[in-house]
Amino acid sequence: MSWIVLIVSGVLEAVWATALGASKGFTRLGPSIVFVVALAASMAGLAWAMRDIPTGTAYAVWVGIGASLTVLWAMLTGAEALSVVKLLLVLGIVACVIGLKLVSDAH
Repeated sequence: MSWIVLIVSGVLEAVWATALGASKGFTRLGPSIVFVVALAASMAGLAWAMRDIPTGTAYAVWVGIGASLTVLWAMLTGAEALSVVKLLLVLGIVACVIGLKLVSDAH
């Protein structure tokens, strides 16, 4: 269950990061509210998952999921240029996250 919570928290990290950008420095109310709610839920989930998953692994997985999804969303929506190199780099992050999960399960 901790891994599921961690994954959801990583997705919420992408939500709050995207909302932060859309808030235009907290000058837009809607995205600012989404930012605060998603940030609180993401941090709470990360903290909960860290009861069972080592801190370093949990944090790296959380950041990896959030960063990857944030970049992918930006490329899909046209906010950031799409390129093969960026896609390969994001896949590298995803591979590292999967590797951390597999290594964590082995111990």
